[in-house]
Amino acid sequence: MRLIKAYIRYRKMEEVYQALEKNGFHSMTMMECEGTGQYADQEHEHISSRYPFAEAYRVVKLEILVEKERVPELVELIRKNARTGYRGDGMVIVSPVEEVYKVRTDENGISAI
Repeated sequence: MRLIKAYIRYRKMEEVYQALEKNGFHSMTMMECEGTGQYADQEHEHISSRYPFAEAYRVVKLEILVEKERVPELVELIRKNARTGYRGDGMVIVSPVEEVYKVRTDENGISAI
């Protein structure tokens, strides 16, 4: 099992979400964040009003638990649908997950997701 963390442009979230849903990735956590980095975007309205001194931009962080075998498919869907071709398109991080436990039931492992 793997945990995928993806940081993408705020304006690409709907496109990414629809592609993931269409391909069977239904369970995810989405968080609106603000971040800095080698970012380039002509849409200055996305600059953070909370952290203007840091030139922070609105981004979305996705977290998705997935079977190891589906990682390449998931990563490709995110990359394909989040890409604009400009600096600051984001990144995808893949981490191993030792165990998952569902709070409501006694399920653990892959059946818990």
